[in-house]
Amino acid sequence: SALAAAKAGKRIMLANKESLVLAGDIFMDAVKHSGAELIPVDSEHSAIFQCLQGGRSGLSKIQLTASGGPFLHTPLSELQSITPDEACAHPNWSMGRKISVDSATMMNKGLEVIEAYYLFDLKPEQIDVVMHPQSIVHSSVYFNDGSTLSQLGNPDMRSVISYAMAYPQRISSGVAPLDLASNSPLEFFTPDLEKFACLKLAFEALKQGGNAMGTINAANEIAVDAFLNQTISFLAIPQVIEQTLAQIKHTTLNNLDAIIANDQEARGLASQTVAKYA
Repeated sequence: SALAAAKAGKRIMLANKESLVLAGDIFMDAVKHSGAELIPVDSEHSAIFQCLQGGRSGLSKIQLTASGGPFLHTPLSELQSITPDEACAHPNWSMGRKISVDSATMMNKGLEVIEAYYLFDLKPEQIDVVMHPQSIVHSSVYFNDGSTLSQLGNPDMRSVISYAMAYPQRISSGVAPLDLASNSPLEFFTPDLEKFACLKLAFEALKQGGNAMGTINAANEIAVDAFLNQTISFLAIPQVIEQTLAQIKHTTLNNLDAIIANDQEARGLASQTVAKYA
């Protein structure tokens, strides 16, 4: 497991979000005490990692980019009738159905916010999200002297994987170099947190701390599964998550048994909430 590798002091190319979302404190403590090397394999976190190679001095905030998925410009009023197939039609990335829905709701970005909090030892208010439909700017780091460093490239995971495998060297990934002129214009928008309520919930869970982050992850998995099985509507996904978070007792999780127990409790509460919508 990722935790076992962290405890053993290995180089870890971290490609899953759950290790940090569910057990961020435990995982990062293991990395710190063993001297393990953590290289993120997620385009946004790899971008931040690369931008910080010159050091963290004067770091003000980081900004994760989000494509906005297939519904970036879809009015909130039209999202109620969205079908699973429509939600899974991502404009830039080819992904499985669950993560495609997470991208459409922006819960995927919310989990990445939590991941970044642990990976880069930040405060919640130091993490920002901007909509960027072209997926060319993969993320940015802002410094207190007014400078901003961004990592750009064609949206192709081979770049990220080759970087993690060869770090600190760089090797050919087979990805074509970026042609800025042919990718113009690059657009950026502030996320609509009413429309993308899952992103708002992720920030709220991060600020709550403790079991809140594992709770929204578990509730989201139940809600997305119900949506894919056409049991609940697209807009019910954040409602299920919010109600689950409100019902569960807020507590601190100090070990894996407590994390697993909280995950199971959250899934049970989310399933009960889904049943009310069925």
